Amino acid sequence: MSRTLTTGSPWRVILAFSVPLLIGNVVQQLYQFADAIVVGRHLGVDALAAVGATGSLLFLLLGFAWGMTSGFAIPTAQAFGARDHAAVRRSVASGTILTAAFSIVLTVVAPFISGPALALMQTPPQLMADATVFAQISFLGAGAMMAFNYLAAIIRAIGDSRTPLVFLTIACALNVALVLLMVGVLGWGVAGAAWATVAAQAASVLLCLEYVRRRVPVLHVRREDWKVTRADLAEHLRLGLPMGFQASIIAIGTLTVQVALNELGAEAIAAYTAAARVDGLAVALLQSLGLAASMYAAQNLGGRRPDRIRRGVVQAVWMSLVVAVILGVLLIVGGASAVRMFVGDGSDEVVHLAAYMLLINGASYTVLAVLFILRGALQGLGSALIPTLTGVVELVMRVGAAVILGSMFGFAGVVWSNPLAWIGAVVILIPAYVRAHRELGRMPVDPPEVTETTTIPVIGPTDGSMVVDAVVTAPIPIVGRGAPGRRGGSLGRRPRRKIPS
Repeated sequence: MSRTLTTGSPWRVILAFSVPLLIGNVVQQLYQFADAIVVGRHLGVDALAAVGATGSLLFLLLGFAWGMTSGFAIPTAQAFGARDHAAVRRSVASGTILTAAFSIVLTVVAPFISGPALALMQTPPQLMADATVFAQISFLGAGAMMAFNYLAAIIRAIGDSRTPLVFLTIACALNVALVLLMVGVLGWGVAGAAWATVAAQAASVLLCLEYVRRRVPVLHVRREDWKVTRADLAEHLRLGLPMGFQASIIAIGTLTVQVALNELGAEAIAAYTAAARVDGLAVALLQSLGLAASMYAAQNLGGRRPDRIRRGVVQAVWMSLVVAVILGVLLIVGGASAVRMFVGDGSDEVVHLAAYMLLINGASYTVLAVLFILRGALQGLGSALIPTLTGVVELVMRVGAAVILGSMFGFAGVVWSNPLAWIGAVVILIPAYVRAHRELGRMPVDPPEVTETTTIPVIGPTDGSMVVDAVVTAPIPIVGRGAPGRRGGSLGRRPRRKIPS
């Protein structure tokens, strides 16, 4: 079953949609925990540092792919909110073509540049061999990662956030088992950890494809749907590329941080890697609420419910702030204990440095909470400029802090690059969303809410149609170029209204 996000209490709808995302991110972070624990315990601190040294490079390219495929699903969510199933199928076809094309490019090019890129990042010589192998294998599996992210994104776009969680959980469990086998039993080193991740991601792709084939006819692309227009592709790129570039811009800042860490030695790299694993678990929870806000805004834009967007985003901000305070307290109190899971005895300096990073980040989570919700809402509304601009601001702040403060205060200065980058982005996001909030208030509302929740079965006729309760087919206003404006209409139509970006 998939649930429309255009009816019901906004905060309940967002929370219900985000809970599977929260659990999924926790599961994903836990298997990354397992990778780090197995590598650190079985292969030592240098091996853990080698894996950590690849993190920013992988984020630069794979993060771009993840952000881009998430952006490809926004037109799908807008079309689904408008009950325009023809536009849904066309959107799926457009996103699939673009995802496949970028997967081929990434898989062919990235492995060849891994070694030179790591050398350019001043990776310590004793880490280069393992780091290069880990990066090359990870990039060879980029196609599986992109395919799963895109399939999960379009399934979430129709309101189903539970099914991707199930498949992600299976993949994570498989990953943990394969890491233990390939690293702990077969002795394949860091290469085993990378191959385990690739295999688990490939399995998750097969699960998604089979589920869509059997249970989600609205996503079945017909032969005529593959005849996408240049406008369809352009609209998906308009939303996907900025989200990808935003992730890459942030990753460039992370690369700068990595270079600064490399100059501080293996202990600093290991400490940052271990702290980043713990921090990533907390950040993933906040990020899930931001993704829920994005899908919520997109569906309600398609359903012509600007009033629900206004209420829902405000309620989502408050929910996210509460979660941020709880997570911050947990990391400040228990950060050192969590870090000790990754390193053996005699690594007190690594634990001390990592605990300091968790203290600073945890105290800043309220800023990050606002950042994720407002940026996600603007992306769901079709805004590309402001989210990309916030990425640029994060880059400038993060690079400046890493270079200047890192040279002055060492590891402590590098750590401050994250909260300063978040603050810079929020300064841009708050006035941008306030303007969007006011513009939404001037838009017409149609239709009124009829029921508390509307449930849409995903099992339906084999021709791809769906039986929908309380369907409304009124034309919808559009925010941002290319949102579906009427049944069967082009995804590239010009809007009648546009939220300021």
